[in-house]
Amino acid sequence: MPFPYKTVLITGATSGIGLALAERMINSGVFVIAVGRRKDRLDALVKKHGSDKVAAEPFDISDLSALPNWVKHITTTYPTLDSILLNAGLQKTLLFTNPTTIDLAAHTTELTTNYLSPLNMIALFMPHLISLAPNPTSIIVVTSGLSVIPLPRCANYSASKAAAHSLVWSLRAQLTGPEAEHTKHIKVVEIMPPAVKTELHTIQPDLVEMGLGDIGMELNEFADFTWGELQNEEREEVWVDQQRGWKEVDAKRREVFEGSVKAFREMGLKF
Repeated sequence: MPFPYKTVLITGATSGIGLALAERMINSGVFVIAVGRRKDRLDALVKKHGSDKVAAEPFDISDLSALPNWVKHITTTYPTLDSILLNAGLQKTLLFTNPTTIDLAAHTTELTTNYLSPLNMIALFMPHLISLAPNPTSIIVVTSGLSVIPLPRCANYSASKAAAHSLVWSLRAQLTGPEAEHTKHIKVVEIMPPAVKTELHTIQPDLVEMGLGDIGMELNEFADFTWGELQNEEREEVWVDQQRGWKEVDAKRREVFEGSVKAFREMGLKF
């Protein structure tokens, strides 16, 4: 089935996975609201494709206090918005064995960008998405394979993505449950990338020094595969073949999760 959403907001759209998916959507006739901190890159995207196909919305999504007014601005300016793709992310080295190198403020921003901001945006955009019923809408969250199997070098990144992964499972369960007749038109999709060749790695000096700044799957290969998967209406999670073992581990956890959800509901717990 073709991608059913006509107006998609994408965070982290100035580079990497966000930019690559934005361009695939634009080329497929989807109107994209491109969000990021670097206005010059957003303006270049609009210049390349035209303001009839993409809009630039410069914004720092880690500014939680500004999010409510910003979301109101977005939904007022773009009332046809029917999908949000929460992609923006930060990754930093966190070595407890070398505590003098730990920048707690930077890791707080990392946690905010990777988890707290998506949590806030999902809650703030929810009334708008609900209002579009019965038309299909979606929340698409980019987490990471590291949400399942953490990488000790980037402990906070892995933990923040694990939190987002857990949130997605609970969100999906709520929006499709017995209390959710008004939200069943909202699809929840999770994209779980492996390492991909993007700025996420090239801006980390320690990786570059080790010769690992270009580690990962080719960006275009990943974006082409992911865009194809997003057009499958049955798809709730996007994994690549290289992550087969991790996917199998997570599938077992999800089976237990779904069983526990059913059991708690049978006990009378409402959610």
